[in-house]
Amino acid sequence: MVKVGIVGGTGYTGAELLRLLAAHPNADVVAITSRGEKGVAVAKLYPNLRGIVDLDFVAPDIDMLASCDLVFFATPHGVAQSTVPAIMATGTKVIDLSADFRIRDIAVWEQWYGQAHAAPELVENAVYGLPEYNRSAIAGADLVACPGCYPTAVQLGFMPMLQAGCVDTADLIANSASGVSGAGRQASVANLLPEVSDSFKAYAASGHRHQPEIEQGLTDMASKSVNLTFVPHLLPINRGIHATLYANLTDPSVDVQALFEQAYADEPFVDVLPAGSHPETRSVRGSNYCRIAVHRPGNGRKVVVLVVEDNLTKGASGQAIQCMNLMFDLPENAGLSAPGMVP
Repeated sequence: MVKVGIVGGTGYTGAELLRLLAAHPNADVVAITSRGEKGVAVAKLYPNLRGIVDLDFVAPDIDMLASCDLVFFATPHGVAQSTVPAIMATGTKVIDLSADFRIRDIAVWEQWYGQAHAAPELVENAVYGLPEYNRSAIAGADLVACPGCYPTAVQLGFMPMLQAGCVDTADLIANSASGVSGAGRQASVANLLPEVSDSFKAYAASGHRHQPEIEQGLTDMASKSVNLTFVPHLLPINRGIHATLYANLTDPSVDVQALFEQAYADEPFVDVLPAGSHPETRSVRGSNYCRIAVHRPGNGRKVVVLVVEDNLTKGASGQAIQCMNLMFDLPENAGLSAPGMVP
């Protein structure tokens, strides 16, 4: 049984970790921290966990966390880097769901996140937690940087074509839309129901913090530099991501449907749909599955890839647990096999 601690349990990704780990056959959550909710029962804040999670929030404590086999950080950026070094020094493994260890170039991270990095010495050894690309490295990792929700969808959608070298890497486009939970649980006028409902908008079109993370991953996959146009959008739904990706074939003889089917044939959580399909966010809601459909309008050079995932599950907490399973030599789908919730 893997003894698990969670730092930052009051946000949506922390709550999703608790929900999923409660049904995990090989994990035991022994501590969940929150300075603001110290002493409050988890089930009081999240009634869906009543009778399932019998824990109170506690203040973060290094000795307590060090007694765990693994600690998840479900915290805003900048928090994990100040505590992770001390925890790892005790031999405890860490999976960080924030952006603190995803970007290898420290100067780029500091530019996009507007602060000095407190643990640059750990960044080089952090393993990027995209199992479909980095499975063997994750299995041997002590520190995993769990990918962001947008980066997961975009990278999985482009990866087969980049690895095959059959598209123009100088002109990749990703139009991605996320449910409101992607913005986190903090109070914000922009995320109030009357502000979001019956509306749809783009945001951060001139530059989004996930851009350098996505470009880094796509560059690794292509083994050469890429040029990505990334425009995020806000959907009037609670959870889910829909990414529409565009690329130009350099080899028009490629059967892109077959390429994707072969690339993901053995992946437990990537489902390539039949040709002509249009995946829906509701089909993956609450699940760790990513569904992909590939189109080639007019059988021309343009490829359109449609990707859906739950931003809180495959885009965050579910993927983190998938990484945990690999790190502790457990079945990769342990605790993650539940299908999406429809309706």
